[in-house]
Amino acid sequence: MAAERSPTDSTSDSDPKTGLARLKAGPGFLFGERWVRLRNRLLADARFHRFAADFPLTAWLARKRSREVFDLAAGFVYSQVLLACLKLEVFEALSGPAQETAELARRFDLSMSATRRLLEAAAALRLTQKMGPDLWSLGDLGAALMGNPGGLAMIAHHPMLYTDLADPVALLKGESRPTELERFWAYATADDRGDLNTSATDAYTRLMADSQSLIADDILDAYPVGQHHRLLDVGGGEGVFLSAALGRAGGLKGTVFDLPSVVARAAERLDGAGLGSRAETVGGDFTADALPSGHDLISLVRIVHDHDDDVVAGLLARVRAALPEGGTLLLAEPMAGTPGAEAMGAAYFGFYLMAMGSGRPRTEGELTAMLRRAGFATVTPLKTRRPLLTSVLVARP
Repeated sequence: MAAERSPTDSTSDSDPKTGLARLKAGPGFLFGERWVRLRNRLLADARFHRFAADFPLTAWLARKRSREVFDLAAGFVYSQVLLACLKLEVFEALSGPAQETAELARRFDLSMSATRRLLEAAAALRLTQKMGPDLWSLGDLGAALMGNPGGLAMIAHHPMLYTDLADPVALLKGESRPTELERFWAYATADDRGDLNTSATDAYTRLMADSQSLIADDILDAYPVGQHHRLLDVGGGEGVFLSAALGRAGGLKGTVFDLPSVVARAAERLDGAGLGSRAETVGGDFTADALPSGHDLISLVRIVHDHDDDVVAGLLARVRAALPEGGTLLLAEPMAGTPGAEAMGAAYFGFYLMAMGSGRPRTEGELTAMLRRAGFATVTPLKTRRPLLTSVLVARP
């Protein structure tokens, strides 16, 4: 009788293609694979779990792994607690002196028991903090969110993503189109982006503007735009990044290039900030139209990951064509594989962009290769304050 195979054993060891792939990977891979398979057998063994939990030197790690596995299953519930706090304006209510449960219950129009349940759940997530019997204040993560209006705007926007992920397998198979995010990010799958009117672009333009300020500061802290004369912000939306850049560098002038229905809002923002004499707006579709010339710095801020490879290749070629010799491309976005933020890239943005119907998260290496194919000779990564939110590549022909 043949020996039973472990569920973690490969079922395709005899497949010629699999064997060839392993040979190409080299001896390091083969050794690593054996280790991974041994590790997986141990972690799938209930007897090993009991041993690890009882043994003093491994008990802490066993508890940590158990918590991590549970958090994977409970993550959606945690996000819904956060959403409830946002909808009920819990953070605003607790931004001042500590509040009693009864007062909060009246403010939220909830029963005392429901209010306690929410506040206790939020406290477990460090969104709120219990200061005494039935007395509540902001937790450290709740306070951090209060200082990040862009993050709060994204959380308020997430119910569309939750709807699209209700059946993730259907989404993976392409059976749940069109999605809520496709409808919201109208430009992502539109046949003719230039025909999108203001009603189709207003909502996502506002969301991008709300979430852009914090990122703009991190980019501008990493790269001194004052060394340039004229900046073209491609896909610049309401002009948040350009406004911030012009505010940093008094001698800089700039242009926002985006869809015609979007740049009208950018012109209003720039004029309102007193920057109208140093800035202009140009309407067009950066996935199809040539970019305005005469700029020694071009920025792509959170633009590339929203689009598929063929669109990105065309955009980078148009950027290269628009840049003069000695010009610079500033590419900034959250990147896959960022140390300490791996889940953000592959899991969050991977599924978000799939639901949106366009784009994918890319690593620094993938972006560098695409830039070189587009004609950029040097590509230099810069450190940012919060790489989870954005990383920066500086590319020059």
